[in-house]
Amino acid sequence: MQQYSSPSTEKDPALWAIAKKRTGFKRDLVTYIIINAFLWLLWLLSNWNNSYSGVPWPVWPTAGWGIAILIQYVEAYRFPKENTTEKEYEKLKQQQYK
Repeated sequence: MQQYSSPSTEKDPALWAIAKKRTGFKRDLVTYIIINAFLWLLWLLSNWNNSYSGVPWPVWPTAGWGIAILIQYVEAYRFPKENTTEKEYEKLKQQQYK
């Protein structure tokens, strides 16, 4: 009979926070794609026979929400461990012992 070792129940809080950010980003990205596809489809179907020469109205929610998604991506994947308070604390701690 094989026995499997149970995974550690203790989680690294920093890694857990990064994992939560990344999972939240992925969920929000899927929501962004689905909702914006619906908005563009709605615009396309409502203006099917009209010769509309202005800016389509779905541009504004797509662009605004897209900026928020981009910021969320940067926080989750580019600078996930950046904690300025912790960095400042370590800097002060090193200065204290000099």
